[in-house]
Amino acid sequence: MPAGGGTGMPAADFDALPDYMQEMERAAGYLDETQRLRLRRAWAVGAAAHAGQTRKSGEPYITHPVAVARVLAEQGMDAETLIAAILHDTIEDTPLTRQCLADEFGETVAELVDGVTKLDKLQFRDRAEAAAESFRKMLLAMSRDLRVILIKLADRLHNMRTLGAQGADARERIARETLEIYAPIAQRLGMNLIKAELQDLGFRALHPWRHAVIEKRIRTQPVVRREALVQIEANLAQRLAKDKLQHRLISRVKSPWSIYTKMRAEHKSFTQVMDVFGFRIVARTVPDCYHALGVVHATYKPLDARFRDFIAIPKANGYQSLHTVLFGPYGSPVEVQIRTEEMDLIAEKGIAAHWSYKDGGEGPNSAQSRAHSWIAGLVESQHAAGSSLEFLENVKVDLFPDEVYLFTPKGDILSLPRNSTALDFAYAVHTDVGNQSVAARVDGKLSPLRTRLASGQRVEIITARSSAPKPQWLEFVVSGKARTAIRQQLKQIGHEDAVQLGHRMLDRALEGLDTSLDRVPQARIETYLAEHRFPRLEALLAEIALGNRMPSQVAQALARETPDALERRKAVRAPRPDDKILITGAERGVISFAHCCLPIPGDEIMGYHTAGKGVVVHRMDCPNVAEYRKSPDRWVPIGWDRKVSGDFAAALRIEVDNRPGALAQVAAAVADAESNIDRVEYLERDTHVAGMKFSIEVADRRHLADVIRRVRRLQVVLAVQRI
Repeated sequence: MPAGGGTGMPAADFDALPDYMQEMERAAGYLDETQRLRLRRAWAVGAAAHAGQTRKSGEPYITHPVAVARVLAEQGMDAETLIAAILHDTIEDTPLTRQCLADEFGETVAELVDGVTKLDKLQFRDRAEAAAESFRKMLLAMSRDLRVILIKLADRLHNMRTLGAQGADARERIARETLEIYAPIAQRLGMNLIKAELQDLGFRALHPWRHAVIEKRIRTQPVVRREALVQIEANLAQRLAKDKLQHRLISRVKSPWSIYTKMRAEHKSFTQVMDVFGFRIVARTVPDCYHALGVVHATYKPLDARFRDFIAIPKANGYQSLHTVLFGPYGSPVEVQIRTEEMDLIAEKGIAAHWSYKDGGEGPNSAQSRAHSWIAGLVESQHAAGSSLEFLENVKVDLFPDEVYLFTPKGDILSLPRNSTALDFAYAVHTDVGNQSVAARVDGKLSPLRTRLASGQRVEIITARSSAPKPQWLEFVVSGKARTAIRQQLKQIGHEDAVQLGHRMLDRALEGLDTSLDRVPQARIETYLAEHRFPRLEALLAEIALGNRMPSQVAQALARETPDALERRKAVRAPRPDDKILITGAERGVISFAHCCLPIPGDEIMGYHTAGKGVVVHRMDCPNVAEYRKSPDRWVPIGWDRKVSGDFAAALRIEVDNRPGALAQVAAAVADAESNIDRVEYLERDTHVAGMKFSIEVADRRHLADVIRRVRRLQVVLAVQRI
């Protein structure tokens, strides 16, 4: 062994190092001498920069970044990553600048340190938003170099190992964040060893008593169970040896966290969860894996529908393995994983297994390239997200480990979160495909966009250029990408509708002053926009539509600017009664329909201009209209356009004989009239008569009349009335 405890450094120099640095260098024994000298230089610079700073445990602060570097050295990371880990807190907490690091250690190290640096210098409304914004920045840095997230995970792992020094509130917050964000990220990147330790430490910090109880139960397993485990292992090993298969057979022990989550998710007792034997078979080649599968199935009968082939269809994080569940000799399930040595390495270390950060790994199925494509997708969605918190929520959805694997018409495989719909699939293919979706073909069968998908299905999306996202879509999509894209598109459509409506409202008000927007000089408009700090005319028009600016006041201000303004004001004419703004009902975000009277196409209507809500539409016979007439400046004469499409909410009060089956008959009659029932509620009920309110969707007054006619024909119905 070389002098210096396996580091290749002179013994005297090595012995002069503090214990924590010696341990780190031993872990980094795979680096050459020049690289290890750079590590020492990084330590010297970091120690000088952090001089006088201590951790809550009382240790010098430099021990933390060196311990982070040691975690990464144990993963076999390159020298630049280890140097950046030692210096990862210097820009934030010491006088050292990014430029200093770049001059001393190179641009790559400076970029990595800058990527890991948290955003404490910025001001946020609350801690949650600060954490979300910090995560957002970390993600952008990850997109440039994946090593940033490896340093961040190692940093979090060491913080979790030393969590005892923190106060109770901080412990709970850090542990929860670890379980919700960092452990799932480690899993998404295929780093199971780090993920398992983060989960175990997070569980221990969050629920110390539960962790202790489960850990003790695992340690004190009954003798009978231990004997059964040995017997099954011996049987499997014997059969594999007979077939001359070179292999490693390992019995798997469940962690306290996996037992706890399974108990909660599946409502099982500890005994039920533990009554499962787990083994891993590591073979030499892929054909050997399938051979071993045949041997295992010949030894014990497999349970139907519990076989998964992640070698042919890898998980989204690059994980590959064969999974099968056998019916064991003691009546308990036996879970078996079969994989090659390389697959085993990738399953444990993920993207750190074969480090290749420049081109994202070898081939489309490598852990690195999959991680790069995942992060590229997140970067795309974060540009569209409205806020850091909204983005973080979307990421949490995408981090759930349960996935479904689906085929495109060309045979490509897409992985989506559990419970994903055909619409989620459409957005996973491309944002434009999602925005223009109208239906899907699932395994060749025409299906609606809200159809939930199952692994193995072949999905084809049917699009139409005229189609656009609808607010209802947000109720059933589950993937973060789909949710963000829909929200962004709805905002854009809503803004366009607001600009158009605002234009019509301002023009109408200007007509009352015997002018129009086209006739107001451009210079006057620009002066008004500058005075009121509007970047563009569209912004002013949208504000008018949303009720934040009164069109009459804006019109007077613009008209007053013209030379003959006085003459125009004298000639103010009242708007003609038939001079109405026509609506189609599809104006999103700026037109809404009052719940008090539920207007539908064909009704005589009026609009009331409300700040922040735009125009709220009421029926002329609505009891509230009399009150609104007291504010004539907010009253907007509107009518229905010739082209009105879509479904509109309406409500019926129906009195029926209170006898079994009456509700079903009414519901069937409404459905026969091709109307959707949103909700049914009983208004009053006695022994003879029941009064019900049906909330339904209709196209217009004719459609509503047809529904009423069909319901009235029923013998059980005593009265029908529109509410």
